[in-house]
Amino acid sequence: MFEIFIAVLFFAFSTTITPGPNNVMIMSSGMNYGVKASMPHFLGICLGFPLMVLLVGLGFGVIFDRFPNLHQLIKVLGVLYLLWLAWHIGTAEPQAIKRGEKKPFTFWQAALFQWVNAKAWVMASGAVAAFTTVQGTPFLEVLAITLAFLLMAFPCVGVWLVFGSLLRKVLTNPIMQRLFNITMAIILVLSIVPVVMELWRFYFAPAV
Repeated sequence: MFEIFIAVLFFAFSTTITPGPNNVMIMSSGMNYGVKASMPHFLGICLGFPLMVLLVGLGFGVIFDRFPNLHQLIKVLGVLYLLWLAWHIGTAEPQAIKRGEKKPFTFWQAALFQWVNAKAWVMASGAVAAFTTVQGTPFLEVLAITLAFLLMAFPCVGVWLVFGSLLRKVLTNPIMQRLFNITMAIILVLSIVPVVMELWRFYFAPAV
């Protein structure tokens, strides 16, 4: 069990620290709103995703195995939501943010976002599939996987938040802030291209 836990820690670190919708959005939040105002968003990711892993590991994913169309529907909703978020980030005016007209994610928004985040689904289902065994105790193994992601979430996501807040001090020019937001929006859109291609193949690709 200990060896498996160490392996999961490495897996959780490598998948959590790499770019994805969560990290792009928390970095953008750190740049636009600062660390303190972004803490609910940060905690929503760090606690919401491990909870998702736990539920998927305890059998929630079986529902989607039996009803694949439901899973695809969630992906479609996730893509549309991410496109909306990209537009929200890309069109955010620095002055509007300073006046409080734009708000960072709340804890619950960030936690619920995990369920429409395609990368989160890949990470959760991949970890459960790779690190649970037939011979072991499924419940304990899922708890170990969940704990690994919980431990890795805070430093890995935190790095992106802090980096965003440091950029906040550097990008004092409103034009540069606007360019940063547009860049983050483009990266966010690019991150969902693989999901869009998968959905295209699922719904429109001719059967071979």
